[in-house]
Amino acid sequence: MNTATAPGAGTGRGFNLALATWVSAINFWAWNLIGPLSTTYAHDLSLSSTQASLLVATPILVGALGRIVVGSLTDRYGGRIMFIAISLASILPVLAVGLAGTAGSYPLLLVFGFFLGIAGTIFAVGIPFANAWYEPARRGFATGVFGAGMVGTALSAFFTPRFVNWFGLLSTHVIIAVALAVTAGVCILVMRNSPEFVPNTDPVVPKLTAALKLGVTWEMSFLYAIVFGGFVAFSNYLPTYIKTIYGFSAVDAGARTAAFALAAVIARPIGGALSDRIPPKYVVLASLAGTAVMAFIAIFQPPPDIWSAATFIALAVFLGVGTGGVFAWVARRAPAKSVGSVTGIVAAAGGLGGYFPPLVMGATYDSVDNDYAVGLLLLLVATALIALAYTALRLHAREPARDPAV
Repeated sequence: MNTATAPGAGTGRGFNLALATWVSAINFWAWNLIGPLSTTYAHDLSLSSTQASLLVATPILVGALGRIVVGSLTDRYGGRIMFIAISLASILPVLAVGLAGTAGSYPLLLVFGFFLGIAGTIFAVGIPFANAWYEPARRGFATGVFGAGMVGTALSAFFTPRFVNWFGLLSTHVIIAVALAVTAGVCILVMRNSPEFVPNTDPVVPKLTAALKLGVTWEMSFLYAIVFGGFVAFSNYLPTYIKTIYGFSAVDAGARTAAFALAAVIARPIGGALSDRIPPKYVVLASLAGTAVMAFIAIFQPPPDIWSAATFIALAVFLGVGTGGVFAWVARRAPAKSVGSVTGIVAAAGGLGGYFPPLVMGATYDSVDNDYAVGLLLLLVATALIALAYTALRLHAREPARDPAV
């Protein structure tokens, strides 16, 4: 692909980017179906804090690891085929989770929640798809817009508990399954790959091995594990956190979680666009500094609703800006023919960054004082400060030459 000018990429690129963002949103909704209902499951099934945390974290793990393979497959087959395949493959797990929840079976919820993680791999498709449509100077914008598909987590947090109240648990999952099927059908009919897309038919394992040898892969994976991992973890665990700390109902906790997710979604393209204008390093530094400060404030449990809302929305904004900044950095530095492979690994690191926090939060919860201080201190304050120091001291503001093509 000609990464300098991307001739012909302007034709239909806005429409395809918008459609890709929608595909991401509906798959993120499917991926996050368990989180908004976690407090309900915990109550109905008499789950411990650790069991509830494991239930929330399981789809995150699979969605993270699956991105490694999906990113490489996108290099080979293109975004259109992979968007269709993942949307269709997510339908059965969505229905199965609904059946398991209706049956009140914790083991089945874990098993089917594992496969629900398929929907979370969608992110590794969209970054190379968007990159192929846009010239290098606008890839921060493009990846930021696609990343706004994270709004699916906000939609799930807000609407899923309400849908359950209105239509019932199983019917809610049927609605999402139908939405996935319709989305796949629209992609079949109208979605197109960029004219600049060139399939990379090299075997997957060597491609991944080569991508793992690149410095950009490890550096961006570390940063993305913190900013995107923090977003994923709180988008899934915040309903439990809010209900535990502040005593809100599942519906009210979902509404507040939706506000958190929406703030991050709005901030992501801003982070990407800023990174088209200034070096992404400075965008990421601001994100990490803000994340550390707001997480530290959250330790003291600001009173509801104004102060707690301001704290977590500000935290979401800093995390969202960081996700946009990191992937704008990836788009600048990753070899053009291996963007999918690098993206898959970096995206997997972000997902893994979201897997462990719910487990740590559940394990470190202090039931006597009713706080998560240790978890917040370890997960966001300490890690954000370490990443801040690493980025400031070790990474260049001005981009070096791209890593050699692999």
